[in-house]
Amino acid sequence: MSQFAVSPRASAADVVALMRDFSVETTPTSAAKVASFADHLAAGTTVNVTFLPGSDPADTVAVARRLRAEGFEPVPHVAARSLADRATLDRYLGRLGDEAGVTQALVIAGGVDKPVGAFASSMDLLATGLFQARGITRIGVAGHPEGTPDIAEPALRDALLWKNRYAAEHGLDMYIETQFCFDAAAIAAWDRRIRGWGNRLPIHLGVPGLATLKTLLKFAQSSGVGPSIRVLTRQARNIAKLMLVQAPDRLVVELAACKALDPECGIEKLHFYPFGGLAKTAEWANAVAAGRFAFDERGTGLVIGEQATLRAAS
Repeated sequence: MSQFAVSPRASAADVVALMRDFSVETTPTSAAKVASFADHLAAGTTVNVTFLPGSDPADTVAVARRLRAEGFEPVPHVAARSLADRATLDRYLGRLGDEAGVTQALVIAGGVDKPVGAFASSMDLLATGLFQARGITRIGVAGHPEGTPDIAEPALRDALLWKNRYAAEHGLDMYIETQFCFDAAAIAAWDRRIRGWGNRLPIHLGVPGLATLKTLLKFAQSSGVGPSIRVLTRQARNIAKLMLVQAPDRLVVELAACKALDPECGIEKLHFYPFGGLAKTAEWANAVAAGRFAFDERGTGLVIGEQATLRAAS
């Protein structure tokens, strides 16, 4: 159980403030199943577009172009280990800017063990200077609140501090965007730890959208998020819960409480991974961001919709 699981409780204003300007993630495959993003998200919402191992970067460009046309802010992923060389990177960034008006990107190493070319890390990409040259000056970099099995903590620290220095030296608006997590205590401890290292980049914290416990457990296991897997595994012991749709309400309340307790907390906003589909996650997130919720009886979760109206009136 998180150290903030019951008390202190966040206020409604704390929750709304944390949910303000939330962003979401899509893959090209998932985007093809969405008739119109405007049916689910407010105009101007930031939408990340993945560039997964083995995929065609042209697909990421196409989704970014579509999002821009529909009135959203596309943030394409730029994966170092999937790009052959500087010329390939420059062409990709050029297309993103020319065709989709991209001014921000998420720069990552990418989920492959062996680089296809010259780039092995996000730092290799940043050091080219091509992002600034192509007008991309708002840049997200990866964060790992629960660590990552293939990188030791000293190396994570050195990389994060390098990015802090690079952003300051080059006038970049840089932020950390994390993998999805389920454990507020682990997140709060990580935030304090990287502040101690000297991090000054704001954090866009990755959280799961609405999905069944079975789906969440599958994604957690494939991503290697340790404490979060333990949290989900404990819940999965109740077989009846496996196919019930889970909302991240308790996590959001706990994070809002963490932020309210610690004025120096680096968490700036939330980024949703809609594993169970965009529609459900967007409907829930829009309601919470607009304050259309009530706290449950314990004050640790949220009630949305008609039940929230009834509870608020009681």
